[in-house]
Amino acid sequence: MYDKITPPATGSQITFKNGEPVVPNDPIIPFIRGDGTGVDIWPAAQRVFDAAVAKAYGGTRKLVWFKVYAGDEACEVYGTYQYLPEDTLNAIRQYGVAIKGPLTTPVGGGIRSLNVALRQIFDLYACIRPCKYYAGTPSPHKTPEKLDVIVYRENTEDIYLGIEWKQGTEIADRLIKILNEDLIPATPEHGKKQIPLDAGIGIKPISKTGSQRLVRRAMQHALRLPKEKQMVTLVHKGNIMKYTEGAFRDWGYELAVSEFREQCITERESWILGNKEANPDLSIEDNARQLEPGYDSLTIEKKEKITQEVKAVLESIGETHGNGQWKQKVMVNDRIADSIFQQIQTRPDEYSILATMNLNGDYLSDAAAAIVGGLGMGPGANIGDQCAIFEATHGTAPKHAGLDRINPGSVILSGVMMLEYMGWQEAADLIKQGIGAAISNREVTYDLARLMEPPVNPPLKCSEFAAAIIKHFEE
Repeated sequence: MYDKITPPATGSQITFKNGEPVVPNDPIIPFIRGDGTGVDIWPAAQRVFDAAVAKAYGGTRKLVWFKVYAGDEACEVYGTYQYLPEDTLNAIRQYGVAIKGPLTTPVGGGIRSLNVALRQIFDLYACIRPCKYYAGTPSPHKTPEKLDVIVYRENTEDIYLGIEWKQGTEIADRLIKILNEDLIPATPEHGKKQIPLDAGIGIKPISKTGSQRLVRRAMQHALRLPKEKQMVTLVHKGNIMKYTEGAFRDWGYELAVSEFREQCITERESWILGNKEANPDLSIEDNARQLEPGYDSLTIEKKEKITQEVKAVLESIGETHGNGQWKQKVMVNDRIADSIFQQIQTRPDEYSILATMNLNGDYLSDAAAAIVGGLGMGPGANIGDQCAIFEATHGTAPKHAGLDRINPGSVILSGVMMLEYMGWQEAADLIKQGIGAAISNREVTYDLARLMEPPVNPPLKCSEFAAAIIKHFEE
């Protein structure tokens, strides 16, 4: 099965049932060290993981590591341009859960992005990025502790599917011609729009299946959170892209109220029920007036639509969700993408889980990470129904490689996500405790040390930061 790697002689395989992992006490975990600073951060991270598992379970559980290759290191072992060898894919496919450091973007060889390739090969449709503040972490934000969000980013569709054609190529010219002469004029709502003849062309597919399976995972996660954090916000630009991003929003609501009806309430439903609770004698029409600003100036058809909405909500869920019961449900709402960028800064404590498409999620997760300390403290997970890969979210920073100075926090916190995914919460909590205590004690690497007031001098090395985290397990 394998060409140049050998699985561990001990350890057991993680299996999956209904999309969830079934984890033995000695799971074999394939790991990719990573390029550039991966040479420093992976050994530090592995040391923390092993120490946390040993401390939490006293030898009854153990992670069995299986080294596999990707990126530049894979080319050294397998040959030029062999950035993602079949050995590695087979190992991840067999053992189900893997973790990796940062990977370089290949030059030549035909793979645009190793990270994107892994997500698409294994159908890892949910990219999950928690953004939580650890006390003492330097931040450009005045109140970073108010931000505690989890970004659920659809991972396989949108423009990241990579279907595009370069300007001036035969296919691009043919496609523009068909669009301009046949398809656009045949759609009245597009008017006289035309695509410039010197344009590149990309395709932005957003499917109902892809949208709803992401929202389903986001809803399932919300149900595991404390009541005050049970909220899923659908992030989109549907006011402009109505049939892609707008459809994502509509499909998200549809999934929530069809599969999680007993456990959820939409924002508009909460307004309708809240209006009725505040005034039990409120008529359908007056409830509609409170629901929709400018109701009295609307057309008869639009008024009818809103009153029917109010009536339907009261009749369908008034008994099960009314009288304040909705306040104990998962809140599902939506926000325009550009607005949410502002609101995670101005009103961060109003949000919990942000479910969004690929491109918006890419921007949003990095912006949220900047508020709580940057990508050096940003973990990431890519999860599907039969596989999960956990990863550092930053780049390879090759100029720092081998210097034992880079912050290993991203890959360590990604390991925390991996442990939580496996159900090993006690070990995950130890690591979070250790990281929080180390930062509070100003025991940090140079990237955080230089931003603290006053700056920490000298900062800890990468390996020393790992040791500090482990030291604080005893607390």
